[in-house]
Amino acid sequence: MAVFHVLLNWASQALVFLVFLLFVAFLGYCLYIKHIHMKYDHIPGPPRDSFFFGHSPTVLRIMNSGEVVHDTFLQWAKTYGPVYRTNILHYVFLSVSCPEATKQMLMSPKYSKHKFPYKRLFNLFGQRFLGNGLVTAQDHEQWYKQRRIMDPAFSSLYLRGLMGAFNDRAEKLMSKLTDIADSKAETHMLNLMNCVTLDVIAKVAFGVDLDLLNNSSPFPKAIATCLKGMVYQVRDRMFEFKPQNWSFINEVREACHLLRKTGAKWIHERKTAMENGEDVPKDILSQIIKSAGQEENMTKEDEEFMLDNFVTFFIAGQETTANLLAFCTMELGRHPHVLEKVRQEVDDVIGMKQDISYDDLGRLIYLSQVLKETLRMFSTAPGTSRELPEDMVIAGIHIPGGCTCLFNSYVTGRLEKFFKDPLTFDPDRFHPDAPKPYYCYYPFALGPRSCLGQNFAQMEAKVVMAKLLQRFDFTLVPGQSFDILDTGTLRPKSGVLCSVRHRNH
Repeated sequence: MAVFHVLLNWASQALVFLVFLLFVAFLGYCLYIKHIHMKYDHIPGPPRDSFFFGHSPTVLRIMNSGEVVHDTFLQWAKTYGPVYRTNILHYVFLSVSCPEATKQMLMSPKYSKHKFPYKRLFNLFGQRFLGNGLVTAQDHEQWYKQRRIMDPAFSSLYLRGLMGAFNDRAEKLMSKLTDIADSKAETHMLNLMNCVTLDVIAKVAFGVDLDLLNNSSPFPKAIATCLKGMVYQVRDRMFEFKPQNWSFINEVREACHLLRKTGAKWIHERKTAMENGEDVPKDILSQIIKSAGQEENMTKEDEEFMLDNFVTFFIAGQETTANLLAFCTMELGRHPHVLEKVRQEVDDVIGMKQDISYDDLGRLIYLSQVLKETLRMFSTAPGTSRELPEDMVIAGIHIPGGCTCLFNSYVTGRLEKFFKDPLTFDPDRFHPDAPKPYYCYYPFALGPRSCLGQNFAQMEAKVVMAKLLQRFDFTLVPGQSFDILDTGTLRPKSGVLCSVRHRNH
């Protein structure tokens, strides 16, 4: 009995000591947050919602209401200037719309991507997602090795050889639209664009025929689920601790697992075929495997990076381009004079040809302007970030090192000081003779970490839009919303409901 009392006494003392340690740790953390506030509060910014959670309650409130959080960031940029501060816990984020600072930080490898947002994308709720691929890798040498492996697969010479695949997949969309026009049905253009862009990336990058316009597949839903999970993972630190979210979290994990399992299967099958001397498609996957084989000291980790990049390309190569095409269709439907002008260019350059050549794309100058203006207003992947390792002056404000700088192309694309009447859709802003935007337009980011697939995406978008304009008239169904849905990427909330009919040439 005495031994029990001794043990009970020790346990109670240990509990008191543990509570004391937790109190000291909590007090120390509070003091650290206060120190961070004092260090950065000379920088303008909106009032914090709370001492601990900073501005995150505002972000979550906007997100849960279905509004676009980037509109709030835009309003804050107008109110607080070219650099403003937001807080989450002990983290400080500076939203930067100063062109000079944008140029300095995005064009130099000196400023790495910050670990806070990108570490959250390594895993989604415990399941590896983008890992350390091209988008998320923070270490410059690690990123550079991967980029060196990938670069040959995105050279202009190689992309020129993909025109046949672009045309072939776009023709499948035209066939689907023919059926829709014949039946006089209405259709959501976003759904069709999602199918064709996923078909393109699967065929061109990985040699797989999905034919999603005619066949069902688990991949579109898996991608949408992963993107939705990504938003909650990055913006809501407490999401995974709420029991009502656990069912959805399991769906996200299963979706991630499906994409990575599929990637591992396709990579293994292709490597085996290449090792056996079989004929394989001359696609991006073959090019990546060949380039990787020329690297010295390829490790198991490098193999995992290939899978990380498979998921990155599979999602990024489909989602953002589909959203661009849908937004472009929406804006052309809302601006008949622009539609008529770009259609006339397509008629002049393409005529009645079925196959569009690489040289044709270069002559579709006004269509390029239309796509660029679409990305200005609807930057489908609107943000990137960089870590500030040392003190810096931005727009006359001294910024202590150790924080994260956020660069938002949706915000800069809608600021009056950069683009006159920014809510007006005007492709002539990007006329070849117009002054070039000075580090305030970067839908594919800038510098060494800019999007590797931007030329791929622009070529694909041009082929699809040119064929659509060549063959069909489309009008927006009245009464639908032109609002934006924020799913990490930006997409049209309505899905762009259109009635489609054959053109009378």
